[in-house]
Amino acid sequence: MSAHELVTTIVAVAILACVAVVVLRMYRVPGNWAPAWAIVRGALQLAVLSVILAGVITSPLLVGVGIAVMFGVAVTTATMRIGAPGGRRRAVVLAAAAIAAGVAVSLTVVFASGALDFSIRYVLAMAGIVIGNTMNIVSLTGRRFAEAVNERWDEVQAWLAIGATPRQATSDMARHAVHSALVPSIDQARTTGLVTLPGAFVGAIFGGLSPLEAGRFQMLVLAALLASGAIASVTVAHVTSAVTTRPVLPDPGRSRSMRRARRSAA
Repeated sequence: MSAHELVTTIVAVAILACVAVVVLRMYRVPGNWAPAWAIVRGALQLAVLSVILAGVITSPLLVGVGIAVMFGVAVTTATMRIGAPGGRRRAVVLAAAAIAAGVAVSLTVVFASGALDFSIRYVLAMAGIVIGNTMNIVSLTGRRFAEAVNERWDEVQAWLAIGATPRQATSDMARHAVHSALVPSIDQARTTGLVTLPGAFVGAIFGGLSPLEAGRFQMLVLAALLASGAIASVTVAHVTSAVTTRPVLPDPGRSRSMRRARRSAA
């Protein structure tokens, strides 16, 4: 990459980040600086990752460590969103179990079937894509279920009052949370090639694969994302649906602010 390309990339990214922040600030959206910080953080992480991958991609051990780090970060991020009953420790266990189950089943099918060679580059690529998408679905499921239960808490209490179990009282909300969480992935699969050119497809072509091979790889990715997301989402919805008290909506930003305030007071 030339110096000119680097400079123009930084300028374009900075302008786009400013556009996002300005639009959100004009509409007085809370956390309007979040897109800019996310872009800065993402850029730094990608820069570090690009350097590391040059050495990691040839070592099975380092690839395993890299996947473990991805998984740990995904679990941590999802934990802040799902708000599982029983406290933070149970939320960590639930997020880890849901993501692990979904990713393990999907990758096992892809590689055990022989659809992709069990090679370092394919394992790293598939694991990174599937873990990230499954994390998002887990987060959406937990968040949307908690919001639905809060909005319809009177209905939940009515069901409990007439003898329904906690899961029976919230079963409709849990199912809708799963459906809602999967909508972005389903729409992505339905519109691939018509509305969007997925990153995995474009990246595979840039990596030297023919368009047909890139398309085959992309279809495996989409199928793996949906299978993993379905397993993880249903797992989270089933476990969190056993509510007996009104859930508190997770708010990572507010939690960080409170922690900073407590440290300042101390």
